[in-house]
Amino acid sequence: MKITPKLEARQSQQLVMTPQLQQAIKLLQLTNLELTEFVESQLEENPFLEREETEPGEEGNVSLDSGRDELTPADVDKSMTQNDTLDGASPGDAGAGDWSSVSGRQGPASEEYDAAQNKAETISLHDHLTSQLHLATRDEVMLMIGAHLIDMIDDGGYMREDVGEISLRLGADEALVARTLRLVQSFEPSGVGARNLQECLKLQLRDMGELDVCMDQFLEHLHLLGTYNLPALRRACKLSEEELSAKISRIRSLDPKPGLKFGHDAVQVVLPDVYVTEAEDGGWKVELNSETLPRVIANERYFSRLSSKEHGGEARNFLNEQMSNANWLVRSLDQRARTILRVATEIVKYQDEFLIKGISYLRPLNLKTIADAIEMHESTVSRVTSNKYLHTPRGMFELKYFFTPGIASRDGDHQYSAETVRHRIKGLIENEDPADPVSDEALVILLGKENIDIARRTVAKYREALGLPSSVQRRRIAKRQAV
Repeated sequence: MKITPKLEARQSQQLVMTPQLQQAIKLLQLTNLELTEFVESQLEENPFLEREETEPGEEGNVSLDSGRDELTPADVDKSMTQNDTLDGASPGDAGAGDWSSVSGRQGPASEEYDAAQNKAETISLHDHLTSQLHLATRDEVMLMIGAHLIDMIDDGGYMREDVGEISLRLGADEALVARTLRLVQSFEPSGVGARNLQECLKLQLRDMGELDVCMDQFLEHLHLLGTYNLPALRRACKLSEEELSAKISRIRSLDPKPGLKFGHDAVQVVLPDVYVTEAEDGGWKVELNSETLPRVIANERYFSRLSSKEHGGEARNFLNEQMSNANWLVRSLDQRARTILRVATEIVKYQDEFLIKGISYLRPLNLKTIADAIEMHESTVSRVTSNKYLHTPRGMFELKYFFTPGIASRDGDHQYSAETVRHRIKGLIENEDPADPVSDEALVILLGKENIDIARRTVAKYREALGLPSSVQRRRIAKRQAV
């Protein structure tokens, strides 16, 4: 076959993110303290951006009064901007277009947008993993799932949340979530993304090519090393004393918390982004915390005065660019406030019984339910709920707290929130007889009597997530305390 050069036309779709779109996305996911830092830096850099002074008597929260049956978003504080939406988009379309397919935290287009660098000089584990994620895949769904998984990784480098729960929360296929987690676990530092110490050590040994059958068996009995039951460990692994000593030395040379070598975000005081209080009509009053909302305006008069003078092309371009950036920031701040308010409002509407009656009435909820209700993309809702806090009569909760998978009832009529079930398991264990602790099998039976259909392994998983030892360990603890 003769090989000849030829021209061929192909169609493809590609997401192009402008600096302004990147800025809007970053603003949406910043905490209120990070947002304040970012706006302060912009006030210093942009001559047309200035702080808006609030007249006496105008202080107050951006609010939404609603009954429990119907919640209708109110206008956000008019002092933020005269432009209600982004470039002609209606409030109902907020975030549904340009934001819909963008993955998790993106790297900034320029230093102008890098709020993180104002916080810490060393790279954080989150940023390190995010940069690797965008090099590892271009699949938009995997990017969104990967960003969520990275958000779940703690300072030590562990991802403690269950893959099944994450898939239900995101409305994604569990196999795809598991595949994305394996991708994240291939990143540096070695061992990151592990669900427990055993998996962390396995990942490190695998990366070094030392995870053979013998070492794998040794790690399966790692709990014996934790209790220093070396004779039992040697018998279980069929090792000589010399081989056992070598294995222990190798394990101790590994890093049990690989994430700690990276910089960490400074400890911040948590301020609520949204307040929920009971309204006079018996409904709920949903308000944005005005103290966390930067009030800035674009000074059109100053721009007009400078533009009227004779300037060279470069100076004129600079003035136009700065004015454009100022207007975009004002609109982006307004859009951010609207989006947070819409998401919080729908959560309050959905979790009404929880606010009235408590944790036992927390309803199962995933991102898709809220996204469909407010006509936004799930990735937008995911960003809004990260590091945003809701102050309610029952305490302050991160918005993500209200998103939990469902546990089916035995009669099949409804579902229970996983958080509600965890709370019930904790209550049953706290009220047990210390001398005769309740086993996981017994917990399954007790929960079944309360119409909760749950497997023993799920009970064990929830118990471990609560930091509660097994019934055997609790019995031993009770005996030691009785002596």
